[in-house]
Amino acid sequence: LRALEKITARTKDLVIDIDETVAFKSLEITLRTCDKRPPEEPPETSAFLEIRDTKPDSEQETVFTGWMFASSPALSALEHPVYDVWVIDCTIIAPEVAAGSE
Repeated sequence: LRALEKITARTKDLVIDIDETVAFKSLEITLRTCDKRPPEEPPETSAFLEIRDTKPDSEQETVFTGWMFASSPALSALEHPVYDVWVIDCTIIAPEVAAGSE
């Protein structure tokens, strides 16, 4: 994922594992699943995210829950006055084959 703070125009690339929560400024971002099409299909990367804003002096607020698509960031975007988050890519790790198994 890539996160942007609109006030300073600074970006940060975030590497998140499935079901892991990462903080970016006042946001807490949880990646629930990530999907990348195989090379023989049209390119598309999508991620299901939960994003919460933890403002001081107020309760935590869920500001986004849903799918984001790398090819269409405006289709399902985070609506926040200070921050922007979008999908860049997914790294799919192939399951390991047990040594000696046939």
